[in-house]
Amino acid sequence: MTIQVQNILDLSFKELQELLISMGEPSFRASQLHQWLFSHHASSFDDMTILSRELRQKLSETFTIQPLQIIDRQECFEDACDSPTEKLLLKLPDNEMVESVLIASSDRLTACVSSQVGCPLQCPFCATGKMGWKRNLSAGEITGQIYALNDMVTAKKPDNKITNIVFMGMGEPLLNTDNVFEAIDTLSTKNYRFCLSQKKITISTVGVIPEIQRIARSGMKTKLAVSLHAATQQKRESLMPIAARQYPLNELGKSLAEYTSITGMPVTIVYMLLKGINDSVEDAKMLARFARTFLCKINLIDYNSIINIKFKPVYSTTRDMFQQHLLMAGLHVTVRKSYGTTINAACGQLATTTSMNSNNL
Repeated sequence: MTIQVQNILDLSFKELQELLISMGEPSFRASQLHQWLFSHHASSFDDMTILSRELRQKLSETFTIQPLQIIDRQECFEDACDSPTEKLLLKLPDNEMVESVLIASSDRLTACVSSQVGCPLQCPFCATGKMGWKRNLSAGEITGQIYALNDMVTAKKPDNKITNIVFMGMGEPLLNTDNVFEAIDTLSTKNYRFCLSQKKITISTVGVIPEIQRIARSGMKTKLAVSLHAATQQKRESLMPIAARQYPLNELGKSLAEYTSITGMPVTIVYMLLKGINDSVEDAKMLARFARTFLCKINLIDYNSIINIKFKPVYSTTRDMFQQHLLMAGLHVTVRKSYGTTINAACGQLATTTSMNSNNL
């Protein structure tokens, strides 16, 4: 393995093993090093006193430890919630930026994290898609978002911690599956200072069929959410052009049926209602027909307004009508509340900017 000067937090566990073996160390040292990096959050190799002085010196000559930097923070209080929704602007070691969100509700603290810098899918209703795609995040950069958000939580109330994680931030998680899986493994490692059950983690995707099949066979216990937004191929192509053409609706339905058969777990279908586009009675009927072919629940969400994007949310009466048609079809349907709309932290609104109002970092 060629050793290059780089941020050691970017290495996977397997790469740490290969590194240490190449340095003449036993492979179990990888577990010790990984724990110091991702559980103890060591800021210097000198802190890792379980490792020999010689090994620490070698590591420090070749690698750096560069966690994410908080550049800015915004917060807003939601109705009937004592804690705010908070959005962080985080700088990566190469100076790229991502946004992450902490969503507070009555019974949970949910971290919404990014998996890519930007997004390659270019859905016209999404601010992240307007950024284009720059690169995938490493597993260490993904976990770093969780640690930054959780540190913010414990700084306010030491007994609190993040209770749920959703991969619903910037990017498409299943176009960066290896690093997402690696991050989930780290975040669910027992005896680490931050450890969360995989059952509390949700991966949200536009429907990357090969990777959905991979999740089904992986043995992971994470939940799966699929952004659908239209239940006909033509309409879905108009809203999600790249995703819909690469992963056609009929093939996606077969893949989700296979997923639920293998895992025994329901899929959450996320459907964003757009005024005059996908909100008719016929749209509801087509969605019901699609959703009846596999085990699922449906989350209806409102469109969150974005500057220079000319979609509009539906009226509440339209949303209620749409929901009622789905309920009458025997489907499990909920209307999901949007959090953080006033600070551009809700679904589809994330797009890195340094013009956010800082809030006493």
